[in-house]
Amino acid sequence: MTELEPGDVSRLAVAVLDEVDVAVVGKRSALTIVLAAILAGGHVLLEDFPGLGKTLAARSFAQALGLRFARAQFTPDLLPADLTGSFVYDQRTSDFSFRRGPLFTGLLLADEINRTPPRTQAALLEAMQERQITVEGETFVLDAPFHVLATANPIEYEGTYPLPEAQLDRFMVRTSFGYPTPDEEWEVLDRRMQRQREEQKLRQITDAAQLTEMQRAVERVTVDESVGRYCVELTTATRGHPHVLMGASPRGALGLMLTARAFAIIAGRDFVTPEDVKAVADPVLAHRITVRPEMWMSQVSGHTVVDDIVSTVPTPAALESLPDQT
Repeated sequence: MTELEPGDVSRLAVAVLDEVDVAVVGKRSALTIVLAAILAGGHVLLEDFPGLGKTLAARSFAQALGLRFARAQFTPDLLPADLTGSFVYDQRTSDFSFRRGPLFTGLLLADEINRTPPRTQAALLEAMQERQITVEGETFVLDAPFHVLATANPIEYEGTYPLPEAQLDRFMVRTSFGYPTPDEEWEVLDRRMQRQREEQKLRQITDAAQLTEMQRAVERVTVDESVGRYCVELTTATRGHPHVLMGASPRGALGLMLTARAFAIIAGRDFVTPEDVKAVADPVLAHRITVRPEMWMSQVSGHTVVDDIVSTVPTPAALESLPDQT
């Protein structure tokens, strides 16, 4: 397969977003962030109230991207083997064979990820970070591409196991959809009446092989040193903010640069601007920030901290066309 140009990737990405828009109404900016994270090779945490389209969005992206889709409902009694699979005894061969779990897929919906114990969350962590799983001392490499779209309810804490910072850090972005406007909500109802059925079948825009080529194209997007240092300065500023107990790690700076590159190529450019970095700063950095305990009763959050540093850290000069300068 020939290398894809930024314009080709942009057209495919826009077509994917247009198709997902058919199912998830009025959430184009959040969907763009999700797709940017996928193109950057990362995982997504969708943290929002029930009924706002998180599961629908995951299934829709799987259909439009042509990825194998699996859903794991995370419950308090979910075991690691329920995700990874396990060895079972085959009476026909008098031997043990490995039965694969839902992690062996292209896009995994980890539904209500904070409802399962840390032991099971740890099994998912290896798959997210290493793209492999280990069962009874034997390692199985997951097929590429592999992405996790996890969901969590931000207000319901009874019977939940909050994700530790180490696992939150493995999600490239965290985003939410929020409630629709009255016009958008009516459009949801109107579309449901027009199709006269509950399920929605979306067109497949690309496939796993072409998605891999799109991800390789993101790796060729150029980042000027001034923009790269801007990513570092934003991340460093989270650590010295007076409201912050623990700021974003270097993984946050790396995620900021990678997501900004994907965001730029969706826009049809092969170079990153400071505005691309600003556009993805909140979903990339906010969930990596732990505010001081004395701030818990105030309106301070990771989002407000990111807004503050984006407004105070000096922005590098705009770049008209990076390739012409090299």
